Amino acid sequence: MKYYKRNETRKVNVGGVIIGGGSPITVQSMVNTDKGDWKAAVRQIKELENAGCEIVRISLPDIQTAQDISKIKKRIKIPLVADIHFDYRIAIEAIKQGIDKLRLNPGNIGAKENISAVVEEAKKAHIPIRIGLNAGSLKSIRKINDNFLRAKELVKAAMDNVKIFERHKFYDIVVSLKSSNISITAEAYKIFASKRNYPLHLGITESGSLFSGNIKSAAGLGIMLYDGLGDTIRVSLTANPVEEVKAGYCLLQALGLRNSGIEIISCPTCSRCQVDLINMVCQTEEALSKMKRLKNLSKPIKIAMMGCVVNGPGEAKDADFGIAGTKDGGLLFENGEIIGKVKPKNWVKTILSMISRYQNS
Repeated sequence: MKYYKRNETRKVNVGGVIIGGGSPITVQSMVNTDKGDWKAAVRQIKELENAGCEIVRISLPDIQTAQDISKIKKRIKIPLVADIHFDYRIAIEAIKQGIDKLRLNPGNIGAKENISAVVEEAKKAHIPIRIGLNAGSLKSIRKINDNFLRAKELVKAAMDNVKIFERHKFYDIVVSLKSSNISITAEAYKIFASKRNYPLHLGITESGSLFSGNIKSAAGLGIMLYDGLGDTIRVSLTANPVEEVKAGYCLLQALGLRNSGIEIISCPTCSRCQVDLINMVCQTEEALSKMKRLKNLSKPIKIAMMGCVVNGPGEAKDADFGIAGTKDGGLLFENGEIIGKVKPKNWVKTILSMISRYQNS
């Protein structure tokens, strides 16, 4: 039985990937290669595709980079989103070059007539637009000290722009209301969801490094996702974008929102543990990260790697299979039943072998 209820939103088609309308929550990331190096962008997007990224965004700081969109599009498989700031003409050029979706920041795109010009071109080309609000780019928010009032101001800015779109009878809209502050972000999404049913792109902006950013993003996104909000996510990290994708899937899987691939359950270890479990788990995760996402699995796999028999087959009874440490090595179990013994040096090899067996079953 589900413990949450997804917020009902419209469906928006982004280059063949559906956002909203009860579709699986998609995982996004963003290219961070050098400006104008479209070949490097293609290489990075292919790495993201292999990691399971479903939608990728690229920043277009000028017309020249927008003109490279068609070259990139020919060489990648997933939808490409153009990130536009300051100059609305870049957005129009990106549409001409075959972009799958636009992200506009109303806080810095300029006059309302500029937004209207982009909306009309997007409407003709059947290109969706994300209204991407960022608290840091809205001058009105800087004068407010109360977080709840800041959230309301963020929503007001979003609604002002939504209404411009709606006056043009344009409804292929996705909305994000991001801040680096969790409480402002979560409250803003909650307020907006009570006003319109457009799909929501979740994220905590400028969340930080691989370590601290993952924690902050998990805290913020977890709150919103548990409340049923969100149709697509990006975990924003000061790190390799591939890490954003990995974190996104881990977060969704932890919440039971995407059950794909492999989940490792492992204990924190204590004095009963007589094997190098920490290193074994790291080796296993590293080996799995080098594989392409296991799309040919007939079902998700849950693996347990436990330091002792106390935390073995009993506490990990929901796992498909796993190993529990003993003074002599480890007990291999499957569906809660012990099926053999494994020496410490063979733990990782055995786990990977079992995964292969499940892949081929």
